[in-house]
Amino acid sequence: MKKITWNSPVVLSFALLSAASLAAGWLTGGRSTAYLFTVYRGSLADPLFYLRLLTHVLGHASLEHYANNMLLFLLVGPLLEEKYGSRNLLEIIVIVAVITGLVHILISPATGLLGASGVVFAFILLASVTGTKNSNSIPLTLLIAALIYITQQIFHGVVLRDNVSQLTHIIGGAIGAVYGMAVNPHRK
Repeated sequence: MKKITWNSPVVLSFALLSAASLAAGWLTGGRSTAYLFTVYRGSLADPLFYLRLLTHVLGHASLEHYANNMLLFLLVGPLLEEKYGSRNLLEIIVIVAVITGLVHILISPATGLLGASGVVFAFILLASVTGTKNSNSIPLTLLIAALIYITQQIFHGVVLRDNVSQLTHIIGGAIGAVYGMAVNPHRK
């Protein structure tokens, strides 16, 4: 009989922490989500301001929001964690969280930001550079994924004007692509 293994510590821990933050949000009527898992402009003297720069990627507005992010996160993440290692993947998550949080505060100070979609898009574009072995080349998969992705984000931002931060997606994707090009273990 095969046993179940904890095959991807960073990805699985992130998914479970996100589920716990969603459950806490339900139990507190959304107060914990707003207080701990949403980044927004606040006092620099408040220690929670700095915590929220990291934890906003764990927060989700609904079960659907969580499921949409975690489906891709759990599909792509373990492969990336195997290739890049747990430390590098955690570094990407932290970088995406802090940069997207700060940019959001500067550009949209009156609204809150939460969710893992910036990290998910970082993983998608990181995955598109993972197979390349030549440091003097740019993988066609990266160019096609980036073109489709950026086109979709611009369309959603301009035409649909939904309640989603396309800028966070674009920043996350850019971080994933740059990080992948810089530290890909298969590139010589």
